[in-house]
Amino acid sequence: MNRSHRPRLPRLSRLPGLMSIALLLALALSAPAVQARESLAALTEQVRSTELAFARSMAERDLAAFTRLLAPDAVFVDDLVARGPQAIRAAWRAYFAGAAAPFSWAPEEVQVLDSGTLALTSGPVLNPAGVRIGTFTSVWRRERAGHWRIVLDHGCPRCRCP
Repeated sequence: MNRSHRPRLPRLSRLPGLMSIALLLALALSAPAVQARESLAALTEQVRSTELAFARSMAERDLAAFTRLLAPDAVFVDDLVARGPQAIRAAWRAYFAGAAAPFSWAPEEVQVLDSGTLALTSGPVLNPAGVRIGTFTSVWRRERAGHWRIVLDHGCPRCRCP
């Protein structure tokens, strides 16, 4: 019998390495299935809850809680553009100064990308009497640990449409 036609068997010394590679491939291929378990509905509720916590930080006069929800590269577009948590905190500090919040907000619209990495929230901005004075639009990014952080925010005055 000619030895050159026999199938070559892996050496036993290579087996642990091959098993490790097979395990890593199995884990990598199952990652989308694990991610798929977290439905868009669940992610949408996470974002809604995070936006409500963000709004609650204003109502409770908690600038530190507000700041914790800002992404390191966050940009707030108001009359002036504030880039980064320090600049945003400085720009918003006056809103937290009084005993009562000068305005409030809550999301009416929450949409999450199919990838589960970015979300948009939008809704009314109300004065202390509950009168709509504007609209906010925010973009949230899901960080590696699964926490949502705001990356973009823009407030618009109430539309004075005819």
